[in-house]
Amino acid sequence: MGAVVSLSGFASSEFDFLTPGAQVPLSGADGQTAATQALASAAYRDEKDQTVEKFVALDADKPEADRTTASATSFSKGKITLFQPRLGEAFARAVQLRMLGGGRNEIIQSFGAEPQTVVEHCLAANRIRQERDARLTVVAAIFGLLFLPGVLIWLGAFQLRALIAKQEGKGNRAGLLGSAVLLVVGFLAVLFVVRPPLHGFLAQYLRIMMIAPILGWFWAKRICLKTAVDLRDRWAGLVSGSGVGAKIPEAVPRNPNETRAEQLRQNLAKLSQEQQSNVVFYAGPKGILGMGTRWGGWQMAEELTPREGMAEIHGFRSWDVIKAIHGRLRELERGPLHTGGFPKPSIRHWVVAPIGPGAKKVTRPTGADVEGYTVKDFEIQRICNEQQFGKGNRHYLGIQFTLWDGQLVITLLVTVTVLASTLRVEVTGHALGPVDPMFTSPPDPKEKEVPKTVRFWETRKVALPLLETDEIVRVSVRAPFSWYPPLLDWLGGKLVLPEPFGLRHTWADKPWKHRFMADDALRAATPVLRAVHAAAIQVMKDNGVDTEKFNGRSGLLSNLVQDPAPGRADMYDA
Repeated sequence: MGAVVSLSGFASSEFDFLTPGAQVPLSGADGQTAATQALASAAYRDEKDQTVEKFVALDADKPEADRTTASATSFSKGKITLFQPRLGEAFARAVQLRMLGGGRNEIIQSFGAEPQTVVEHCLAANRIRQERDARLTVVAAIFGLLFLPGVLIWLGAFQLRALIAKQEGKGNRAGLLGSAVLLVVGFLAVLFVVRPPLHGFLAQYLRIMMIAPILGWFWAKRICLKTAVDLRDRWAGLVSGSGVGAKIPEAVPRNPNETRAEQLRQNLAKLSQEQQSNVVFYAGPKGILGMGTRWGGWQMAEELTPREGMAEIHGFRSWDVIKAIHGRLRELERGPLHTGGFPKPSIRHWVVAPIGPGAKKVTRPTGADVEGYTVKDFEIQRICNEQQFGKGNRHYLGIQFTLWDGQLVITLLVTVTVLASTLRVEVTGHALGPVDPMFTSPPDPKEKEVPKTVRFWETRKVALPLLETDEIVRVSVRAPFSWYPPLLDWLGGKLVLPEPFGLRHTWADKPWKHRFMADDALRAATPVLRAVHAAAIQVMKDNGVDTEKFNGRSGLLSNLVQDPAPGRADMYDA
């Protein structure tokens, strides 16, 4: 009997969970698949060259001014090198705990991506590994626990080999020393089998003690290989965009007593609500978290004076101007020429809350004016009209273009303030670049080129084993401890994510490195700025304001916005 559960609160559609597992679409919104799939692929990257150290270096190498979070990604090293996780294992567990764990801090929105899909792929990847580890635990119990002394000897050899391989600057010498250690243990195993030092039952035990771990390794190899092929195929499918769904049957409550599944379902729905929140955070030089740093701004500020022949202007408020701008921005996708032009943008009212550039967490507003992390419309209108000076959150109208399948997010924010008799219309540009190229790299082919035997000047490709012996041993050793992940973290180490954390902006690159992405960001500013000014000036005309100075300032800014070089406005050094 199939159980159908709908997760309420998801971004764009209801998710129906059907037995035998929850088949989750890759993305809940059009045009956001590339970034989402690239981030999700990290959960399946368990190959030897995909190390946690390389992943940590992506964030550690960035200058502090260019880092979008207060802290950097780090790896807390464990006690035993042999237990160290691969990137996929560490990433999937860290993301699952950070996004769904109890008592977690709030999440920064992932513009241009679907964080729910990434988290669900992490859950799916962890489930695949748990099923593998359950089988490997049985193998360890049969061939390892009964012959523990021999297993410890072999593990000691592999641990020593791993430590030698960690040494830098040794070149081939480290590999030779590691191989020598295994040869010594192999020779010891042969010696115990051929001529054990004891007699009777102990002699037979010594023989089996050194052979049993080898037999267990062959069985473990079959199990690990099957899982490695599955993980590798999912990784390749996500990066290539072929479409790989995540099955999470543990999120399907089959009866009222399954509180764990219900809690997981609620946490996923909560994650969706946070993604849809209309509250963002301005962190000083780091810009608005999730939107990228501010690269430019244009201000039109002139005095409000009555038009000739009028004693005074008609009263209007900032919200009246914002509504007119909102209406004009919705017409941007309709142009006089059939050239493609703008895609349909997302236009939304934002509440911007200030935090310090070194803040490790964010706190969203609560109370009667907030529903499900979203500030209600009447409160947004009040903030727009009244909170323009002094403490408190501010209102911005944002128009957002999600381009390049979510790899580029262009956001232009508009704010209108009236202080004394001066009306100011400010437009700021924000650009969030593509995810780091490491996330989009496919699996390397397991092959190498070697010279042909006869025609030595020609080469041929030779297939390499998908899993090396060291990797099978590492996975097999970790498997019995997977039932209690904190212990496994203590033994092998864990990935520590930066704060404030958001999946999309944490590993975003600068768009200025890509010529066409940079062009798109710069070109979007001019028509948006002109539409904003035209709408604001029209409201002032309708209310009897002399717009001559505003027209002049608008024309000047229209020329300045065509400056081809992005600045660093939030650093105040451009």
